Amino acid sequence: MLFRVARVALQQTTRNLSTTSQCNAKVAVCGASGGIGQPLSLLLKQSPLVTELRLYDIVHTPGVAADLSHIDTASKVVGKNGPEHVEEILAGVDVVVIPAGVPRKPGMTRDDLFNTNAGIVRDLAQAAAKVCPKAFLAIITNPVNSAVPIASEVLKKAGTYDPKRVFGVSTLDIVRARAFIGEAAGVDPQKVEIPVIGGHSGVTIIPVLSAVKPSVTFPQDKIDALTVRIQEAGTEVVKAKAGAGSATLSMAYAGARFALSLIRGLNGEQNVVECSYVRSDVTEAKYFSTPLVLGRNGIEKNLGLPKLNDYEKKLLEKAIPELNANIKKGEEFVK
Repeated sequence: MLFRVARVALQQTTRNLSTTSQCNAKVAVCGASGGIGQPLSLLLKQSPLVTELRLYDIVHTPGVAADLSHIDTASKVVGKNGPEHVEEILAGVDVVVIPAGVPRKPGMTRDDLFNTNAGIVRDLAQAAAKVCPKAFLAIITNPVNSAVPIASEVLKKAGTYDPKRVFGVSTLDIVRARAFIGEAAGVDPQKVEIPVIGGHSGVTIIPVLSAVKPSVTFPQDKIDALTVRIQEAGTEVVKAKAGAGSATLSMAYAGARFALSLIRGLNGEQNVVECSYVRSDVTEAKYFSTPLVLGRNGIEKNLGLPKLNDYEKKLLEKAIPELNANIKKGEEFVK
């Protein structure tokens, strides 16, 4: 049951809602012209949960907006280029989704993106603090483990920080885990439920395979292989694209699922559960991804750590130092 509602988030994009008063969300996509931003915006345009879609990027944004505006759904679309328009785009929105930033290339880690992407997240968080201080921030920009602390520190300086409203989108790790487990176990991945906790890079990604539903049993060598594949799935895509980019389509799918879950929680829907990388006291790391109940105020309840077996506890022990280093790097960037 834990992920039943979250699992169907994207399925609801094409479902007519019986109560139109619930369809009231204004969503901004920052980085809308990029490899993630365009398909993400397409998925959001399809959803009856989005009444206004505002697009921001450095270049090409009006063209993306014009293209999307020809789609026969009710949501209004507007797009603007350049930092002089960012506050106009963000003013009064309910959800800000941030896929902006440079993508990974072969041989690059997420940390290699830090210097460029950290400044982008900082500037967008500053604008959000000024013109939409109550909005939910869904941060996709890598490295997520550092980007969320950056946004949080910026919002603290502005006096608008609410830890219940700032999210690192780690949904892709769950989407990948479901796909890989479904393939390995010969089951429908849409029926697979699994929490993926920790962070959103390498060893900080902890798939809790012992909690998979429906229950599946793998030998230890298969568990090792699945764990590593889930942790390194982003690199798998970067290598396969051979310099042409990183995970864009799957990330757009995951980002749209998470954004729509935020809106469903905002609308008062019950039992909306997603894993997300947020401010946390669940472990020694100040930010950590666990299953969350989403609601009108963002995080309604942190469901904490699922039960871990000895193998998963070792994964957690290995993840914490890396997470702490990532978090410190983000915080020090702002300071």
